[in-house]
Amino acid sequence: MTLEHDNQGAVLTLNDFLPYRLVALADLVSKVAARIYAERFELTRPEWRIIASLSDLGPVSATEICAHSTQDKMTVSRAVASLEARGLLRRYDAPHDRRNKILELTPQGQAIYRKIVPLILAREAFLLESFTPEERTTLARLLEALTARARELEQLG
Repeated sequence: MTLEHDNQGAVLTLNDFLPYRLVALADLVSKVAARIYAERFELTRPEWRIIASLSDLGPVSATEICAHSTQDKMTVSRAVASLEARGLLRRYDAPHDRRNKILELTPQGQAIYRKIVPLILAREAFLLESFTPEERTTLARLLEALTARARELEQLG
C-alpha cells in the first residue's frame, strides 16, 4: 500500500488501498464468471448466487439466503420472484411458521446448477493455474486470515 504525505497528513493512493483492490478484483472475477450464466443461462448475478446458495444450504428462508450470499433483502426478493416465475425454485410455508417461506430448487434449477458448476470451476482453475500448490494454500490461508481480521474490525465498530 502506498501512503504519501502532504501538509495535511497521509494521502491514500486508491489503486494501492487493500479494500479497493479486493473489491475491484472481486468485481472483475465476478464479471468474468457472470458471462457464463448470463449469456448461456440468462441468469443475473443475484439469481446465480441464490441458486448456488440453495445448492449449498438446501431448502432455507430468504433471510438465510441473504446472509449466505451477502445480498440485501430487496435484491434477493426480486431474484427469487424471477427464479420462481421461471420454474427454477419454489416457495412453500415453513413447517413451524406459516408466515415464513422456505425456498427450494426445483429439478430444473438443480439441472441448471449442474450445468453451470463445471464451467465456473474451469474459470476458477484458469485463475489459479499460475500459482503453485503451495501458493494456492498460502492464498487460501491469507484470505481466511483477512476475513477473520475484518470480522474482528466489524465487531469493534
